[in-house]
Amino acid sequence: MGTDPAAVAAAIVEMARNGRFADVEELFAPPLRAVVSAQTMQADWERQTAGIGAISAIGTPTSEPARAGLVRVSVPVTGERGGLTVVMSVDETGLVQGLRLAPALTTQWTRPSYARPERFDEHEVTVGSGASAVPGTMSVPRGPGPWPGVVLLGGGGPFDRDGTAGPNKPLKDLAWGLAGRGVAVLRFDKVTYAHSQISAEPGFTMSDEYVPHAVAAIQLLQRHPAVDAARVYVAGHSMGGKVAPRVAAAEPSVAGLVILAGDTQPMHRAAVRVIRHLASLDPGAQAAVETITRQAALVDSPDLSPDTPAAELPFGYSGAYWLDLRGYHPVATAAALDKPMLILQGGRDYQVTVADDLVGWQAGLAHRPDVTIRVYDADDHLFFPGSGPSTPADYESPQHVDPAVVADIADWLAGPAHMVLP
Repeated sequence: MGTDPAAVAAAIVEMARNGRFADVEELFAPPLRAVVSAQTMQADWERQTAGIGAISAIGTPTSEPARAGLVRVSVPVTGERGGLTVVMSVDETGLVQGLRLAPALTTQWTRPSYARPERFDEHEVTVGSGASAVPGTMSVPRGPGPWPGVVLLGGGGPFDRDGTAGPNKPLKDLAWGLAGRGVAVLRFDKVTYAHSQISAEPGFTMSDEYVPHAVAAIQLLQRHPAVDAARVYVAGHSMGGKVAPRVAAAEPSVAGLVILAGDTQPMHRAAVRVIRHLASLDPGAQAAVETITRQAALVDSPDLSPDTPAAELPFGYSGAYWLDLRGYHPVATAAALDKPMLILQGGRDYQVTVADDLVGWQAGLAHRPDVTIRVYDADDHLFFPGSGPSTPADYESPQHVDPAVVADIADWLAGPAHMVLP
C-alpha cells in the first residue's frame, strides 16, 4: 500500500467492507484519530450503507489535488440497491486527514431547463480571510441592477458550494435558476469541506461551521456595485435553514430569510428517527439504530460536556458541537427577528418532515403576517419532485430542484419585503 493516496484509499474501503474498522483507524492522522474512532466510523458506515444494501463492488479510485500536501481521493462503492462514494484526504505520508461518505457519482451534472446562463455572469470569490477562508462563486445578472441578492447555505456535513449529491447539484440549480431571474447569488464551499480538519479543533461548534463565513458572504455580496445592499437575503437548506435565523441575528443587515427544509426537531432525535426509517428498508441496519440511539441518549444527558469523547456521540461531532446544538432553538430565534421569511418544505421528505419539523415553524410563527409557508407535496428533501416514498437511492439519479420552488423564491426575493405569496 505504501503512501500512494489511491492505494491507501482503496485499502481503507476494503477494510471497511470487511468490518476491519480498527485497522482503518490505524491509518488516520492523529488529529482525525482524536475525533473519529473505529466505533464512530463503524456506526457511520452502517448508517450510510443501510440504504444501498450489501456491497457488491468497489470501483477504481480517482484523485485530485486538495490543499497543500493533501490529495483528495474518491472511491465509488456499489451495493445491491445503489451506491455511495468514499472521499478521503490523504497526506504525503499515507495518513488520512479527512474522510466522509457521499452519494454515488454516476453522471455529470447538466443544467436544468429553467436555467438561463446567457442572462448572468459568474466569477470566483474568496469568502472570509486568513487560514479559514473558503472559495465561492458569485452569479450576477447582466445589466445595471440594482439586483436583490441571496447567500446560499448548504446542509449538514462537509458540502461543496453546489451541495453536490451524486450527479446532482441542488444549490447550483438554485443559483443558476435565480440568477437567470434577476437575483444575484453567492454560494461557497463549507469550511468543513474546504478545511476538513477544522471540525477536529477543540470547541468547534455549529455556529463556527456556518456563521463567520455566512456573515462574510453577506457583506461581500452587499459590496457588489450591481447588488442592492438593502435587499440581501439568506437562503439555507436543511441545517443551513436551521442556522439561518442565527446568521440573521449575527448580521442585522440581512433583509430576510428563505428556509428550505429547515429542521426544528433536535438533530440527535431526528437522527434516530431517520436511521429507524432506513432500517425499515434494510433490517440488516438494526445495529446502526442501536448505536445512534445510545449516542443520542448521551446528547440528552446532563453528563454531556465539552470533554465527552466525540466517538461516543452521533456522527463523531464533539461535545462542544452538541452542546451548541442543544442550546439553539431555531424557531424562537426566528420569532425574535423582525424580518420576512419564506419557509418551504417537501411533502415527501423523510429527513426533515412536515409532521416532525414544519410543525415547529408553523406553531412558532403563526402570528407573523410576514412569514409565508409552502409545502410542495411531490418534493423530497432536495426539492426534487417525484412520486411514492422517498429513499436514499433517489438521490443517485440525475434530477433538478423543482422549477416551482425556484420561481417562488425568485418572485419573493424580487418583491417588497412584506410580500406574502398567494
